[in-house]
Amino acid sequence: MPDRAIPVRRRIQSLDWESLGRDLDTLGHAVVRDLLSPAECAGLAALYGEEARFRSRVIMARHGFGMGEYQYFARPLPPMIDALRATAYPPLAAVANRWCRALGESESYPETLDAWLKRCHDAGQTRPTPLLLKYGAGDWNALHRDLYGDLAFPLQMTVLLSRPGQDFTGGEFTLVENRPRQQSRAHVVTLGQGDAVIFAVDRRPVKGSKGWYRTAMRHGVSTITSGERMTLGVIFHDAA
Repeated sequence: MPDRAIPVRRRIQSLDWESLGRDLDTLGHAVVRDLLSPAECAGLAALYGEEARFRSRVIMARHGFGMGEYQYFARPLPPMIDALRATAYPPLAAVANRWCRALGESESYPETLDAWLKRCHDAGQTRPTPLLLKYGAGDWNALHRDLYGDLAFPLQMTVLLSRPGQDFTGGEFTLVENRPRQQSRAHVVTLGQGDAVIFAVDRRPVKGSKGWYRTAMRHGVSTITSGERMTLGVIFHDAA
């Protein structure tokens, strides 16, 4: 369990980022157990009813995204979410830059979130993207990519706020990897309350017999069979 006396910023800094980086390189995702405490999860989930904290609400069925709903936070972001985003960005930028080099891409990501967001804002992507997602029984999220403009950071984070088996059943987080000239590969990621999964937004490099190649990634959530499932999404690029 996380030590509640340790701020989330220090918890993230103390993670084994070398090991997480290896998982990201190998699988396209990595899991952080017990990143947030039950009380922290409940506090974040409770924000969903505070309308003034959000800039927009999306009913997924209206757009063919699945079933369920989510809300994008307005600025200023809640301090915990701001800390999560700012502190996780630098080690993830190192992974992102490694991926760019593997794929022979000229794109590079600055060392700090502020510098990266300035680049987004200069390109007209100024709206914050962290969000809370709420699913009820029968809801699901179609496989998708969270791209909101020309600029996109290649990694993002989701934290499960609800208790599987108690607050909800079903609702597995799913990643699908579309491999060139091969059948797709699915990853079903089992999370507990307070666990985070870090994963590729759109594509990642994979080492093949003839060098590195690019594989496309999508993520979604399987059908919730009972109860209510809430998650926090931490996306590192802003939206146009």
